Amino acid sequence: MTQDDAPDFSIACPTRLERTTVEMADGGGGRRMHELIESIFAPAFRGPHQETNRDAALLPGPGERMAMTTDSYVVQPLFFPGGDIGSLAVNGTVNDLAVSGARPLHLSAGFILEEGLPLDTLRRVAAGMRDAADAAGVAVVTGDTKVVNRGRGDGLYINTAGVGAVDPELELGPHAVRDGDAVLVSGDLGRHGIAVMAEREGLAFESAIESDTASVAGTCRELIAERLSVRCMRDLTRGGLASALVEIAGGGALGIELDEPAVPVREDVRGACEILGLDPLYVANEGRFVCIVAEADAEAALARLRAGPGGDWAARVGRVTARGAGVAARTAIGSRRVIDLLSGEQLPRIC
Repeated sequence: MTQDDAPDFSIACPTRLERTTVEMADGGGGRRMHELIESIFAPAFRGPHQETNRDAALLPGPGERMAMTTDSYVVQPLFFPGGDIGSLAVNGTVNDLAVSGARPLHLSAGFILEEGLPLDTLRRVAAGMRDAADAAGVAVVTGDTKVVNRGRGDGLYINTAGVGAVDPELELGPHAVRDGDAVLVSGDLGRHGIAVMAEREGLAFESAIESDTASVAGTCRELIAERLSVRCMRDLTRGGLASALVEIAGGGALGIELDEPAVPVREDVRGACEILGLDPLYVANEGRFVCIVAEADAEAALARLRAGPGGDWAARVGRVTARGAGVAARTAIGSRRVIDLLSGEQLPRIC
């Protein structure tokens, strides 16, 4: 688990929480969530199977290891261009398993329903979950439903948990990253966050911007099956590419040099970010991941990414260095800027 799902209990952060209440900024992929994790959740739940900077917990088992992850979805609006809260809940959990090297198998689903929610809305959400699960090759096998008073549930919240199987010899994670490795992304970035924001605020752009929400499990499995030297994979949800790279660099005590002009962002998304004052490096995605791979296998891995669904925009965007922990980006004008975690969240309630 990572800060995206409040799961990673080993991130190095300040251990003293100066505030006394939870705030909206705590729900994002930035420093505030790290602070909550290290100050509250880590002391309460730290155990033998919680490892640094993973999207899923890896658990011992007979033969294959098992992976387990969970996430909760509070996106507003419930339906947005390219997806809905149901398909998002399935894809998000499947992707956390997939980038951890697992073969996703089964999901659970918990629904918090607000009194007065139209049943037709619930049917549409359930259908979106079913279609996403079918596409990802997983099954929703158990679940739970609760109803809260009118005005206290914001329509619908969903929690999903997932389990998958992991090859016992597979080792992925920041600890496996090495100096000189290549940094690849699986497709264009930023569409999910902008699609949800535009729908929520009633914004209209010249071209339709749809969420990229989708399962990445097939592409991840193909990278592993081809025995490419994949070191680490992360899905690029809240906090986007920037936050994922900062966490990987910190977990491996290395540096990452990002080639900002090489980062694939569609012009309509880039234009929307400029209008809204957003940095596309930090905008959330729900069907994209970063893959760090040995330099010798970089071109083969990039070809595999480009052959996968939504992979037309897959690109090489940087490299790993040995110059200490941290991420720096080379800009289009040749200058360098430090990439760090945001203090809050650019776009709340996008997943």
